[in-house]
Amino acid sequence: MGEAILGLGILGLVLGLVGLIIYVWSIIWAYKDAERRGKPGWLVAIVVAFLAWPVGLILWLIIRPKNNSYSHHH
Repeated sequence: MGEAILGLGILGLVLGLVGLIIYVWSIIWAYKDAERRGKPGWLVAIVVAFLAWPVGLILWLIIRPKNNSYSHHH
């Protein structure tokens, strides 16, 4: 019985850590994406981080500008 409880605790810890990594990665990605598109990255990162994640990330994906530096040919 004790091993099962310990196993669930470890699984929960691993899942929590994976979730934290995804959360932090999405904030960093949104910041860099906003900067590439000429928008204030810090503001987008704050929205993604605090607007009931992942709602903030989804909101940025919907409202972000369509053009980016990759599509511009010099």
